[in-house]
Amino acid sequence: MTEDITTIQNTPVLSPYLSSFDSLPDSAHVRQPVVEALFGCSSATIWRWVKKGIIPHPRKFEKQRISAWNVGELRASLSKNK
Repeated sequence: MTEDITTIQNTPVLSPYLSSFDSLPDSAHVRQPVVEALFGCSSATIWRWVKKGIIPHPRKFEKQRISAWNVGELRASLSKNK
């Protein structure tokens, strides 16, 4: 389970997943825990939103057998859904 904000002595602290997101180039790709932290929701919600077109589909990298989201597309989705 990932959380976008953790609390230490009642002080909100950013998740390590989000601490470097702003410094990534638009061409970078991130995995599902980062997307969950960005949108502050569960894995199931992420996949529901992908199906509804609220957030972009992940890219599939066959050789590594992983899926990852493009950072530029996620930024566009975040700004569109404000």
